[in-house]
Amino acid sequence: MQCTPEQIEEKRKLAQQKLLYKRAKDDSSTTAAYNQENRVNNVGTSNSLHSPNKQFLFKPYTKTKPVLPFYGTNKLITANFYLISELRFAVNLSEYFAPAIDIFKTITSKSYNIKTRIWDFDISDYQVLLSKFFTLQSNVIVTKIPKYALNVCQQQKSDYSQIDLSRIDPELVQTLMPFQEDGVRFGIDKGGRCLIADDMGLGKTFQALGIASYYQEDWPLLVITTSSMKNIWQDTIHRYLPNTALMDTQYMISAKDYIGDAKIIIASHDMMTRAVDKLKERKFGVIIIDESHTLKNSKAKCTQAASILAKTAKRVILLSGTPALSRPSELFSQLALIDGRFFGNFFDYSKRYCDGRTTNFGWDATGQSNLQELEVVLNKRFMIRRTKEDVLKMLPEKKQQVITLDVKLSQMSEDDRKNLSILATQYNNVKRGVDKQAALVTFFAETCKIKIPFVCSYILQVLDETDKFLVFAHHQKMLDAIQQLLICRNKKFIRIDGNTTSEQRKYFVDKFQLDDSYACAILSITAANAGITLTRAKLILFAELHWNPSILSQAESRAHRIGQEDEVIARYLLAPGTADDAMWHIIQEKQQTLNQIGLSKESFDNVSVSKQSITKKESITDYLDPSTTTCRTLDISSYFTSPKKQTESTTTSELNTSNSMDFFDDGMDDVLSKLDV
Repeated sequence: MQCTPEQIEEKRKLAQQKLLYKRAKDDSSTTAAYNQENRVNNVGTSNSLHSPNKQFLFKPYTKTKPVLPFYGTNKLITANFYLISELRFAVNLSEYFAPAIDIFKTITSKSYNIKTRIWDFDISDYQVLLSKFFTLQSNVIVTKIPKYALNVCQQQKSDYSQIDLSRIDPELVQTLMPFQEDGVRFGIDKGGRCLIADDMGLGKTFQALGIASYYQEDWPLLVITTSSMKNIWQDTIHRYLPNTALMDTQYMISAKDYIGDAKIIIASHDMMTRAVDKLKERKFGVIIIDESHTLKNSKAKCTQAASILAKTAKRVILLSGTPALSRPSELFSQLALIDGRFFGNFFDYSKRYCDGRTTNFGWDATGQSNLQELEVVLNKRFMIRRTKEDVLKMLPEKKQQVITLDVKLSQMSEDDRKNLSILATQYNNVKRGVDKQAALVTFFAETCKIKIPFVCSYILQVLDETDKFLVFAHHQKMLDAIQQLLICRNKKFIRIDGNTTSEQRKYFVDKFQLDDSYACAILSITAANAGITLTRAKLILFAELHWNPSILSQAESRAHRIGQEDEVIARYLLAPGTADDAMWHIIQEKQQTLNQIGLSKESFDNVSVSKQSITKKESITDYLDPSTTTCRTLDISSYFTSPKKQTESTTTSELNTSNSMDFFDDGMDDVLSKLDV
């Protein structure tokens, strides 16, 4: 459509007004020119406020966002420099910027990743590239690689084979496998301050005792572990360190215990917190902290007590198959025990590796950033980690499977269906935060009630197909239902949960491992995911999930470890339409983060999925409803005529001494396990 001369003139005037308006912000003289132009065109009169073009009038007190050109002096971008290996670093631009790309092309060691669209270079060109970016300082904000990371890369790689292990007790040296000897040499090379993060079941206990034995002149030795593991540590020390007298080893059962003469003290995490002043007076030269990931919260009393003791010790050896359960922030408090000055403070660490930022609720360090660089620093300075696939070539394969339970087997009432739908809607509609966590906790508890018939139906099938298997669950209601089912089917089993004492744990494990008549081990996923070996089982069932993938991996390793001769299958029993859907998604996301840090090589993304096959026609209610059964009940205390009263709780609540509620951590485990569903 063609415009008339009058319409063209009107558009010309509007264009002039827009141009003057843009320039008015930087040049006050344009105001007068603008008014003069309006007078010439009869627009700036008093009646112009009511004109159809009033939206273009200059308003000197109106706040407007400045319009920046795409290229020019006001353009600002960020360039993040970070390590991707010991020999190379990368630069990530916040957006495309031609001058920066031109500089990249002048570096001889340049390389461009087509998939990620990121340039990387040899570490020797770091200073050269940094100096060239100085010419772009008016347009580019550069985030440099920290000095500690650069210093780590410049250090020569140590030759562990030259370290002599003759100072270690011969009985222990003869027991060590080649990869375990490498772990001991790594710890010695780091001066006895290190993190042994080998996969579960690779003998971290032996390696820690090997390092401690090498530095025996610095004793007394303090071993911090869980209450359930004290017997294992005692037995291992007495067997493989025979030069240490039995009377020189003491386990603390009370904060009032006298520990003045003992060379080796074994204490739980909770006992360390209560007796920190007494332990500090003893001035331990060597400290071993087992399951160090329980110290992930720097504000917890347990972590603060460990920090006090570590500052006065010459050697600090941390052990954990899962150093970070879900995010990088959980590593800082552990690394600070080894070297408190390396990263500076938590603010600097979280800003670099946790995408730390200020929010309306304070400092948020729950994110992730520069994970490749963090992996380089961990491996070079702090940690040694080997997986079963790396060092145990002969270890049978482990497979993971998802079994979607047949919801048609459920005899849910209309109220149950309605409640489940309401909880699912609430969880999906609530935004992230405490409300989101609370919604999922309630949803998870209701899911336990709904899944009980499904799980029991599947176990009935497994009983006819497998001789020995493990079942992990979270809630007491689920554990009780599985136990009642096995009793009614006259199947022998063991049960280990938060109420099981350390003496009972050892007795039950031996029964399952040595007695062929025991078909099943009913295990709490939080109380029995570590410290026990159940290699007689080839099948692992997860009746319920856990929101930390590392806990699930630890649980799988009860059967998939040294001593296993057959292929291990881990099956996750999921009920569609329940909290399992949300929790499985959380597990997958967290696992990806752990993979990027280098703390895990497993993945829950490509797990085979199959539906439950219906082969049983038995009524599950016959096994679950006490009013319709005459089955005998099982009293765990009947295994022991006079069980000793424990002075410490063996539940996992001792592992979390923080007062804060973090749904994504283990602090909710004790609460959830006691919910009445």
